[in-house]
Amino acid sequence: MLLEDLQVILKVAEFRSITAAATNLDMRTATASAAVKRVEVALGAELFVRTTRHLRLSSAGERYLPECEQALKILEQAKLNMREELGILDGEIRIALSSDLGRNLITPWLDEFLLEYPKATLRTSISDSNIDFYRDSVDMALRYGSPTDASMYGFKICDVPRILCAAPEYLAKMGTPSQPSNLAEHNGLLYQLHDMLQDEWVFNDGKQDHKVKLKGNRASNDADLVRRWCVAGKGVAIKSCLDMSSHLLSGEVVKIMPEFKPTPTELWLVCPSRQSVTPTVRLLRDLFREKTAEILSQLSEQDIIATQKS
Repeated sequence: MLLEDLQVILKVAEFRSITAAATNLDMRTATASAAVKRVEVALGAELFVRTTRHLRLSSAGERYLPECEQALKILEQAKLNMREELGILDGEIRIALSSDLGRNLITPWLDEFLLEYPKATLRTSISDSNIDFYRDSVDMALRYGSPTDASMYGFKICDVPRILCAAPEYLAKMGTPSQPSNLAEHNGLLYQLHDMLQDEWVFNDGKQDHKVKLKGNRASNDADLVRRWCVAGKGVAIKSCLDMSSHLLSGEVVKIMPEFKPTPTELWLVCPSRQSVTPTVRLLRDLFREKTAEILSQLSEQDIIATQKS
């Protein structure tokens, strides 16, 4: 029994159509139909019930297909593991990235990765919107915040402090706030996520939370644009220290109200399931952990953030 024939069987079951499966696999319908017949002959059972208009799994197909799918996944994983041991990585990397972090930090790291593995290819999806692994053509997502879907599988990359920051020229003009209540006099650069305008900022002084309602003349659902406004001196913003790291280290942007800390977040590399964790995913996980640790260490050395726990 050919592995290629089994792959056709799974596609026919997925699309409930031999023609649609053939189109997806870029083959002739007759070729896909012949593959189905070969498998059924080898098994001595019909896997599909066919009518003039519909195709559905038979009772034998319902029992066989899940085990067939699992077996093919095991074989594919074994192949990937062997290639990893041989130092071979030549597949397509399909990764979703948040707008600011993805454009300004992760993309250059992925460029380095491709130099090390020149046979690999990259396809990125840049957006702050939630990723639907069953709708979007991605295999992994690097995102702030821990996974909320129990069916997903992820790796925590690092803890990420968030900071209140502004450009020195803005503070020279408007003054530097010393406590949350002062922010009422400042222009908030507001981020909008899932149609929710994040105009209520929460700070903690080590004893209690302080909530402040911000007003501002700029808002965006693109975190990269909020960062650009902040660097350009248009107002104050709450941002991930990773997103703002180069500007904080260069002095283009400074941290404000260090005694009052915004709610921190986490950076996670998420996959749709444990079975989808490939050697490539693990290599990228290690790369992201190494690179973010370097940045957080630099920020800590300049007292921009507290020393990170290992």
